[in-house]
Parts: sequence; C-alpha cells; structure tokens
Amino acid sequence: MKRYLFIVLFLFAGIANASVLEVGVTAKWKTIRSAIQAATSGDTVRILPGIYREGNLVIQKPITLLGIDYPVLDGEDRVEILTIAASNVAIVGLRLINTGVGSINDISAINAIESKYLRVIRNQFENTFFGIHLANSSHCTIEGNILHSNAEAEHQIGNGIHAWKCDSILIRNNQISGHRDGIYFEFVTNSIVERNNSHHNMRYGLHFMFSHNDIYQHNVFKSNGAGVAVMYTKGVTMRYNHFLENWGSSSYGLLLKDIGESHITHNHFIKNTIAVYMEGCSRSEFEYNTFQENGWAIKLQANCDANVFAKNNFLSNTFDMSTNGSLVLNKVDANYWDKYKGYDLNKDQIGDVPFHPVSLYSMVVGKMPSAVMLWRSFLVYMLDRTEEVIPSITPENLKDNRPSMRSYKDI
Repeated sequence: MKRYLFIVLFLFAGIANASVLEVGVTAKWKTIRSAIQAATSGDTVRILPGIYREGNLVIQKPITLLGIDYPVLDGEDRVEILTIAASNVAIVGLRLINTGVGSINDISAINAIESKYLRVIRNQFENTFFGIHLANSSHCTIEGNILHSNAEAEHQIGNGIHAWKCDSILIRNNQISGHRDGIYFEFVTNSIVERNNSHHNMRYGLHFMFSHNDIYQHNVFKSNGAGVAVMYTKGVTMRYNHFLENWGSSSYGLLLKDIGESHITHNHFIKNTIAVYMEGCSRSEFEYNTFQENGWAIKLQANCDANVFAKNNFLSNTFDMSTNGSLVLNKVDANYWDKYKGYDLNKDQIGDVPFHPVSLYSMVVGKMPSAVMLWRSFLVYMLDRTEEVIPSITPENLKDNRPSMRSYKDI
C-alpha cells in the first residue's frame, strides 16, 4: 500500500513541477525556439496568436506545444517546420504552412523520428510537402487535423499522413486533400485508420503496402486520382467505409493486389470506374458490401483464389463481375443482384435458379475496351441473352447458386 501511495505522490509532484511557458509579442518568451530551449520535461509551450518564422524547430524533450487560436508557423517554402526526436510530445492547435520541397528528403510540416506516444491533435496544414511524417515510431495518435495542399503535379507534393515502419498508430477524424496520397502506410502494423475524409488527392486516398493486421473503418475516400490501393498485405479489416466517385481510365474504388486473409465488409462502393479490382488475392471475405452505379463492381483476375463473396448488394452497375479466365476458384453465395431474372416458387427469398454475374459483353470489353461504345445496343442484348441460354464463353463455375430475392437493408 505504501508503494502505491508513493507512486501517486510522485506523479502529482511531476504535474506540480510542470511549467507553462507563454510565447508571443507581449509574453515573456518572444520566440518558440527560446521557449523550447528553456522548457523541461512535461512543460507546455503556450503559443499566442501570430505568425512565427523561425526555420526548423527540433524538439528533443517530452513537451507540449499548445496553440491559442491557431498561431501560424511558416516554413517560408524553405524548411521543415517541426522535427520530433523525442517521445511523449504533443502538438496541439497550430497552423503549419509553406514547407520546403525536396526530391531526396521527405520535408514535412511535422516529422517524427523514432518517437513514441506522439500526439498531433487539431492542427491545420496548408501548402506542405509532406504533412505529417512518422518513421520508426509507435503508439502515436493523429487526430482532428486538416491537411490541404494545392500542388499541380505529383513530383511537387508528398503525402498528407505518411507512416513508415510503425506500430500501433491511430489516425482518426482527419480531413486530407490535395496531396499525392492522402494516407500512406508502409511496413505499418496493428494500427487503426478511422473516420477520416480523404478526397481529391492526386493518386490514392489511402495507399498501404506490406502493412499487416491493420483496421480501416468508417472512412470516406472520394474523387481521388486512383482511389485506394492495398498491396502485399495480410490480415486487413476494411469495414464501414465509403468509396465514392473515383473515376478515370486507371481508377478504382479499391485496388487489391497480393493480399490474403482479409475482411472487407459493410462498405459502400458508389460511382467508381471499377469498385474493386483484385489481382493475386486469396482467402479473403467480402460480405455485406453495397456496389452501386459503378462501371465494374468487381474485376476478379484469374489468379485469385479461395475468396468468398456473400450477402452483398449489386445495384445498377454496368457490369457486376468480370474475370479474365475460365477457371475460377472463388465462392459466390447469397448475394442480391438487381439483374437477376429468376423466380422463387417456394417463397424462401432465395432464387430457385443460379445467377451468372459475368456477362459475355463484359468479357468482350475486357479484351477490346473500345467495344464499350456498343453498350445498350441491340447487338449486346442479343449476345448476352444467347450466352444465358447456351453458355459457352463465360466461366460456368462463377455463379451464385443461392441469389437473394431481396437486398440487404442493414448494410
């Protein structure tokens, strides 16, 4: 008991000894740099409104930078603004603008190197090369930030939130736009990305590679150059996300390449050129997703196997599914297809005849993209009806034997 009392008294003593160093024109400390140098572990540097042009500020102790009414830290298009080289640092309520641009170095508004328990909360980023860059860090929280840039080409801009070789990262409630990739993960494990809005980025709204056992939930990815990409990864959970209006000749709602043992559930894919493109994927589950008004709902390459598509809604898509091979080793079961023309004589809400989601026309377009010009023509109608009656080209084993007669409303 005495031991626990000693610990409590020690913690209260630490809090009592923490100081607040105020920075501003009328304050004791005139520059942020001088206040950081004077601060000790646990102190708070309280920054009053104003514009601060102090070059690159390096933080090497566990302190808090707290902005009042969003003071501006201006990199003057030359430098990295904040470099974090310590653990237990908090950056709250700042406006960081105009970093330098680098082709070799990842110049950032906030660059954390080997940091633990970093908190970047409710900041604003404008015209930054990289917004927030984490390297070899863990247990960090990035929450409630707004990151925006106006670069016109990919080589002029980095990623909004970039994490490399990190673990246990929480990225929540951020608004990210105008960057190369909104959020980028590489070698990042056991992390959560939730309730972010990543839109109008030049390449991907979310891009992650070699990043296992992560969760992506309740995010919106809208009008990005190529949508979202998941590559060389296993153990991913993607649920309750919205993939919206990612249009273009090389654009996807979700690109999956060489992933396995993952769960893609309760997502909405609406008005994308290709909602989901899959290559080299295996042992993953797609359940309770809605695919609506996409060009292709699912493009399933022949090198995918042991995936399950069950209880999804397919609504008003030009093509529900397409593939480039005749041997398909995936399971399609109990989905709702608005193109299904079968019947249900025993009224169990399950179609009595199988549904073949791959049309002959989709396979023709896959081999000859210019054939899309014939869409809605009488010739295409006759081709597809003939293939339904006498199937000869579409894969026979890619079918839903138990199509649902009603859509899944609880998605």
